[in-house]
Amino acid sequence: MLLTTRHRAVLCGAVALATALTGCVEDDDPAAPSAAPPAASSPTPAASSSADPDAAEKTAVLASYTAMWTEQMKAYRKADAKGTDLERYVTAEALGQFRNDLDRMKQAGTVVRGDLAHDDTKVTAVDMDAQTPTATVQDCMDISKWQTYSTKKDQVLPMPSAQPRRYVATATAEKWEDGWIITTFTPDGAQAC
Repeated sequence: MLLTTRHRAVLCGAVALATALTGCVEDDDPAAPSAAPPAASSPTPAASSSADPDAAEKTAVLASYTAMWTEQMKAYRKADAKGTDLERYVTAEALGQFRNDLDRMKQAGTVVRGDLAHDDTKVTAVDMDAQTPTATVQDCMDISKWQTYSTKKDQVLPMPSAQPRRYVATATAEKWEDGWIITTFTPDGAQAC
């Protein structure tokens, strides 16, 4: 989604885990990432009941989800995945798309500043009987304290007034040999939380 310089609007969007972020770009900076969310605060696992046979797996899923956000923020704060462990927490396809987004950030001269808060993050489904066990995570993302910063302009790019500051996001995960890995991330900017 690139805008020409004839359009003086600001675009904010969210994409699948490929970028797994929400970002804002001015139309005269078309190479900036289509999305860019920071993650300073971590999702907190919900209290688990001792009667829940999947409690340990849910805790492990949330740990992987939290680690994914931590590693993403390391990369987005410098527009470079070097020195991060993101590949431990996302699929290869998602990692490739994520690196493409980082390349767009580098070309545009943008980085992420500020924080992304997670509220009421919980595992809403676990299927340990599947051939590859799966899980679903629901998160309330709060982007009110993050910023997209232009290193070329030496300024924070404004967030559109229509951009919701809190919205629902859903992630799916699979349990692989080395643990839980995030396979998709779907933000829903239209669903406030």
